[in-house]
Amino acid sequence: MLVARSPCSLAARNAMAGRSLRRALATHAPAYAAPLEKGVTINYQAVSDKIKLVKSRLNNRPLTLTEKILYGHLENPEQDVDRGKAHLRLQAARVAIHDANAQMALLQFMTAGIPRVRTPTSVHVDHLITAEHGAKKDLAAAISSNKEVYDFLESACAKYGIAFWRPGAGILHQVIFEQYAYPGSFFIGSDSHTPNAAGLGCLGIGVGGMEAVEVMAGLAYEVASPKVIGVKLTGQLSGWASHKDIILKLASILTVKGGTGHVVEYFGEGVDSLSCTGMGTIGNMGAEIGATSSIFPYTKSMGRFLRQTRRSATVEALQPFREDLQADEGAEYDRYIEINLSELEPHVNGPFTPDLSHPISVFKDRVAESTWPTQLSASHIGSCTNSSYEDLSRASSLAKQAEDAGLRLQTPFFIAPGSEEIRATVARDGILDTFEGAGGTMLANACGACVGQWKRSDFERGEKNSIISSFNRNFVGRQDGNPATHSFVASPELATAFAYAGTLAFNPLIDSIPTPSGKPFRFQPPVGPELPPTGYIAALEYYGAPPEDGAAVELAVSPQSERIQLITPFNPWDGKDELEAAILLKVKGKCTTDHISPAGLWYKYRGHLENISQNLLIGAINSENDKPNTIRNVFTGEWDSAPSTATAYRDSGIKWVIVAGDNYGEGSSREVAALSPRFMGGHAVIAKSFARIHEMNLKKQGLLPLTFSQPEDYERIQPSDKLTISGLESFTPNRPLALLVESKEGAAWETALNHTFTDLHISWFKAGSALGTLRAMNA
Repeated sequence: MLVARSPCSLAARNAMAGRSLRRALATHAPAYAAPLEKGVTINYQAVSDKIKLVKSRLNNRPLTLTEKILYGHLENPEQDVDRGKAHLRLQAARVAIHDANAQMALLQFMTAGIPRVRTPTSVHVDHLITAEHGAKKDLAAAISSNKEVYDFLESACAKYGIAFWRPGAGILHQVIFEQYAYPGSFFIGSDSHTPNAAGLGCLGIGVGGMEAVEVMAGLAYEVASPKVIGVKLTGQLSGWASHKDIILKLASILTVKGGTGHVVEYFGEGVDSLSCTGMGTIGNMGAEIGATSSIFPYTKSMGRFLRQTRRSATVEALQPFREDLQADEGAEYDRYIEINLSELEPHVNGPFTPDLSHPISVFKDRVAESTWPTQLSASHIGSCTNSSYEDLSRASSLAKQAEDAGLRLQTPFFIAPGSEEIRATVARDGILDTFEGAGGTMLANACGACVGQWKRSDFERGEKNSIISSFNRNFVGRQDGNPATHSFVASPELATAFAYAGTLAFNPLIDSIPTPSGKPFRFQPPVGPELPPTGYIAALEYYGAPPEDGAAVELAVSPQSERIQLITPFNPWDGKDELEAAILLKVKGKCTTDHISPAGLWYKYRGHLENISQNLLIGAINSENDKPNTIRNVFTGEWDSAPSTATAYRDSGIKWVIVAGDNYGEGSSREVAALSPRFMGGHAVIAKSFARIHEMNLKKQGLLPLTFSQPEDYERIQPSDKLTISGLESFTPNRPLALLVESKEGAAWETALNHTFTDLHISWFKAGSALGTLRAMNA
C-alpha cells in the first residue's frame, strides 16, 4: 500500500540525516547534498545501516554495488529483494525533469492536489531550444517563441517549491552532474539518459513523467529489482581510444535490448584510470542498450571532480563509508563481460541504430561496401553525452593541429556545450576560440540536434546524406526529422577529425589529408586535461531558487493557449470482463518512442495533450502496406492518417489496440508516447516485448502493455482482425489474460497474453491511471 509522506516529513528526515551524520563524523561539518540546497544533507550513515540490515537477511553474502545502493534506499529494508523478481520500493534523494517532459509532469502534479513537492526537485530548460544560427540567436529565439511555456514552468516551480534552471543554464544531465549528484546516492529523472550520474557513483534511473510526479508527491519509487551485468575493465585507454568507445563496444555486445531489466556495473583495475566525466559518458549511453541504469565504484577522479565543483565536504563525508561505494569481493553478477582498454579501438556506430558497431580499422571498408552517402554533410560535438572539459579540450587539440597545418573544415561543424559552467570555462581557456577560429558554429547550452531540435535548410526531407556526432542516439529522423539522414555516433575526437576529412572514407589513425602546401598531414592522437587546470567557473546566473512559500504564486496558464492545456484524469475502468477491440495498427519493425510520438517540431505541444496527440504513431510503419501514417479504417475501408483513424474510432466508441514486435517503445522516456494513445482511445498494446520505461508509462496511464506468450502469434494476427481480451475481472499478478482473435477469413483462434502487472499496477488500471489513485490519496 502506498502511503503519502506528510509535507513536513522531508524536513524531519533531513534533521535526522544531519544528526546521524554528525554522530558518524564528529570531526566534520554536515555535507550538503547540493551546495544550492542548504537544508538537505547527505545521510551516509542511514544508508549504510540499511545495507547492513539487508545483508544480514541475505546471510551476509557479498553484494554488488548496485545492490548496496538500492538496498540502502529501500523504503522498508525488511521487504523482499529477490534479484530479478521482487519489486523494490525506493526512497529517491531527488527528482530531475527537463522542460519538454516537465510540462505534462507539472500539469499532472497540479491535478493531484498537493501544495508543495515533498522530494527535492529541479526543472531544466534544455529541450526547447532549436539549433539553427548559433548560441546567441537561437537562445533569444527560444525565449521569444516559448515564452508562455517558460512562464508556466517558472510559475509552477515557484508555486510548488521546485528549482528552475532557465534557458541557457545547460542540459539536465550536465547540470545534475555539476550540482546535485554524489557517490552512493539514488535519484530519478524524467529522461532515459539520467544514468549519466553513474560517473559520480550515483545511481540515476530514467522514468516517465507520472513516476516522477509520484516521487515529487513523497511516495516511494517502484522498480523491478534489476539483475546486474558485471563489466570488468582491464588495461588503460591510450591514443585515440576514449571513454565513448567503451560503451560503443558494449552496445555491439548487448544490442539495444540486451541490458533490459539490468543495471550495468563496471569494476576492475581499468576503472581507476577513467575520468569522472568519462564515466558519465558511459553511464549516459547505457540507455542505448536498454539498461535500467549503470554504476561505477567511487574513484579518486570522482573526488577530484567533486572538489573542483565546490563539494569538498562531500568527499570528506563519504570517506568512512568507502566500503559501501564499491562491490564486495566475490560479488556475483548475472552476466559477466570483460573489456581490455589497452586493446580497445575507437568505434563508429550506426547508421539508424546505436548498436551497429564498427571498429575504426574496418569502418572505411564497411562504408565502401554499403550504400551510405560517403560525403559528410555535418559534424556535431557536445550534447549531454560528451560535453565535458576533457571532451572539448581533446577535440580542440585536433582543431589546433589542423589549424597549424593550414587545414580548413570540410563540412559544417557544430559545438554544443553541456552547460553554462562548461561554456564559460572553455571560453576562458581559449578552447572556444579554437573552434570558432576554425569555422565551427557554437550552439546554445542545450540538447539541440541531439533531440531533433536541429532546423536544417541544406537538405530536403528524403534527401540522403550522412552526419557524424558525439550524441547518444541516432534513430531514423532523430536529429533533423529527415528519415534519409544517415546518423553515425562516435567520440568528439573522431567527429572532429572527420569534419576535416569531410568523408566517412577516412581513418584518422592512419590516413593523411593533403594540406594547401601539398604536404600530407596526419593527425596525432588527441590530448587534453581531465579537469580545467584553474578550475571551473561557477556560472549560476540562470539558476532560480524557489521561494520558501509559493502559495500566493499564480500559475501562468491561458485558457486560449495552444501550448499549455490543463488536463482531466482519464475515466476509470468500466468493470467489464472483456475488452473487444479493433487493431489501429500492426507495427512492422522497430518502433521507438520517436516513431510513436516524434520530437522536433512537435516539442512545442508537449504541454497540450490534444495537440500533441495529433502526431500519434505517424512514424510507425504499417505492416499492411509498409508505409508510415497510412492506415485502413477496418469499418469503412477508407485510408487515412494514424491520428485521424484513432480519432474516428474513439469518437465512435470503438476501443482499439496496437500490435507490435520486439522492444516496443525503446528510446526516449517521453510520457506523451503513452498519454497520446490513451487520450485517443487506445486501451492496450500487445507486443513481443517492451522497453522498460515505456512499459511503465503505459501502465501509469491506465493502458494494458501485454506480451504474446507465443511470440510467433504476432505473425498470425492480421490488421483487420477483431481482438477480444478477457480475464479482466480476475486480473491478478502472474496470471495471463486470454486473447480471442476473430478473422474475416479463417477460423477464430485463442492464445494467452502475459503481463508484468503487480497489485499496485492493477489499481492504476482500475482507477483509469496512476494519477487517479494519487488524487484519491490526497482528496
